[in-house]
Amino acid sequence: MELPKVAVIGCGNWGKNLVRNFAHLQTLTVVCDSDSGQLDRIAAEFKGVRVTTSFESVLEDKNVSAIVVATPSDTHFELAKKSLIAGKHVYVEKPLARDVKHCEELDELANERNLVLMVGHLLLYHPAVNCLKELIAAGELGDLLFVRSDRMNFNMLRSHWSVLWDLAPHDLSMMSYLLDCDAPEVTRVGGWDTQNDGLVDVAYLDVSFPVGANGRVIPGQVRNSWIDPQKLVRLTVNGTKKTAVLNDTQIDDKLALHSLSMSAAGRMTTVIEHPYYPNIEPLHLECEHFLQCIVSGERPRSDANNAYHVVKVLSDVEKRLSARPRLQAPTTR
Repeated sequence: MELPKVAVIGCGNWGKNLVRNFAHLQTLTVVCDSDSGQLDRIAAEFKGVRVTTSFESVLEDKNVSAIVVATPSDTHFELAKKSLIAGKHVYVEKPLARDVKHCEELDELANERNLVLMVGHLLLYHPAVNCLKELIAAGELGDLLFVRSDRMNFNMLRSHWSVLWDLAPHDLSMMSYLLDCDAPEVTRVGGWDTQNDGLVDVAYLDVSFPVGANGRVIPGQVRNSWIDPQKLVRLTVNGTKKTAVLNDTQIDDKLALHSLSMSAAGRMTTVIEHPYYPNIEPLHLECEHFLQCIVSGERPRSDANNAYHVVKVLSDVEKRLSARPRLQAPTTR
């Protein structure tokens, strides 16, 4: 079956990675961006790919069957809506939208038109994450006790959104996926605007994950920061048998299982295992999944329902943080 022709809207810091992957999958036909300099670089690197500054021309292009939106988050809803109305399958970088009603509207449009709508929750396609999901399902960790995700870096490219809208979608979507939880609930939130510019740049969320039919709840925490000079991307899942640590800043052996064992001398020792997972770029797998869903008609792993719950949590958290007294930066004399 012929593969769909893809147009990528936005070729900035992350969009250029989507351009690269769809080009390698031999489905990229058009790239659209407002920056003509970026487009010149794309045209020079990817021969035969059309470039344009006109989004409307992409919508009107009958050869384009799928549109990938990799623009600032406040434009996601409008661009995705126009694409769906034009009859195009749509992939939107996270978050799908900034309002839960917009998520619902996009899902309804896609369903009415029998189109694929997928959100870029990248970690749902990470081989190490999926390896961990299989280990959890097999009972390798025992009963789960606690889960925590730390995502921190130093980011001076601050725009119009907070650190939570930037980083927490990764954490919330990944943790919900691993625990098979559709509706996480935030029990406590903290956030600080350390630069005094109205943007929260350090935050934490205490989250409850209802799992199963017996009312069991697994507690967890998300910690995000834009002011940490040491990059940290780490997930910790504590179980009664083993604790899993997924450190995504490492090149090799990202996933480790820690447990205690009695040595021959009668002493407790720590055992560390490194489960096998294929070394494939997660974004390649995600882009491939989008194309497969278009061809097969199946609903994406990271669908609008998955996106809805992430946006619902973050919208609620944003309201809570806006109601808190603002942290003032110290004055200098």
